[in-house]
Amino acid sequence: MGEVLQIGPLALPWAPLQLLAAWWIGDALAQRLAARQQLHWGLQGWLLLLGCLVMARATFVLQYTEHYSTPAWGALDIRDGGWTAEAGVATALLYLGVLWFRRSPLLRAAAVGTVTALALWLGVQALRHAIAPGSTPLPAFSAVALDGKTLQLDQLPAQHGQPLVINLWASWCPPCRREMPAMLQAQRQHPGVRFLWVNQGEAPETVLRFAAQHQLPPSQVLLDMPQDLGRLLGSRALPTTVFVDAQGRQTALRVGELSTATLAQQLQALGVAAASVPPSSSTKTALP
Repeated sequence: MGEVLQIGPLALPWAPLQLLAAWWIGDALAQRLAARQQLHWGLQGWLLLLGCLVMARATFVLQYTEHYSTPAWGALDIRDGGWTAEAGVATALLYLGVLWFRRSPLLRAAAVGTVTALALWLGVQALRHAIAPGSTPLPAFSAVALDGKTLQLDQLPAQHGQPLVINLWASWCPPCRREMPAMLQAQRQHPGVRFLWVNQGEAPETVLRFAAQHQLPPSQVLLDMPQDLGRLLGSRALPTTVFVDAQGRQTALRVGELSTATLAQQLQALGVAAASVPPSSSTKTALP
C-alpha cells in the first residue's frame, strides 16, 4: 500500500484516513453500548479524538519548539504532518483512567470504543510496516542536471558516501514552493547530506528560470520530463520526498509538504545530527 490514496489528480494521505475510519468504528461501538445502558454518549468520542490530536500536535511542537518560534502561528499549520502519536495514545488511556477513577457509568462503553479504535489503527499501522519493502535500494534512474551533467541516482551514495534527500517537485505546485525554503535551509545546515530537486514534467527553460530566480544550485536540480522517477517510486503526488541513507537504501518516502520541523525529524531518523535553527528562520515561507 502506498502513502496516499490517488483519486485522479487528488492525493489523500492514507494515515489520517485510516485513523478516522478506526475511530468511527470505535465511536459507533461505544454509542451502541451506551444506548443499551440508557446512557447518553453524544459527541464524547469525537471530542476525545480531538483532544488526542491536539496533544499529539502539541507534543511534537514542544519537541521541535525552535522550529516553531518564528512565526508562532506555524505551530497551527498542520499541513506539515508533525504529530507525536504516542502522546495521542497516552491521552486516550489517561481519559479512560479518569473515568475509572470517577467510577463513571460510561467507562465500559468508552473503554470498548477506545480500545477497539486504537487496536484497529495500531493493527493497520503494524500491517503496513510488515508488508512494506523496508529499506529498499533506489531504483535505477539517471537524469541531466541544470549544469549539463548526467547523474545516476542509485550510484550516488556509493560514490560519495553520504545520505541523499530527493525532492520531486514542480514550479506550479504550491506545496512544493512552500516547502522549498525549508529544504534550502536544511541543505545549508547539513553539508554532509546531498539534496537533489528532481523536477517533474516541466520544460527545461521553465526549470532554469525558476532555479535562477530562487537560487537553486544548478548541479542539484534534475530534469525528469517523462516523470519516470515518480512512477518508479510509486508516487504521482507532489511534493514527494525520498530519504536515502549512505548505503543507498530508501529509509522513508514522504508525500506532502515538509516544514523545517518535519524535515529535521526525517533527517534525525536518517541518523543526521540535529542542527541549530537561526532565530529569524520561519517554519515555512512560500517562494513567490
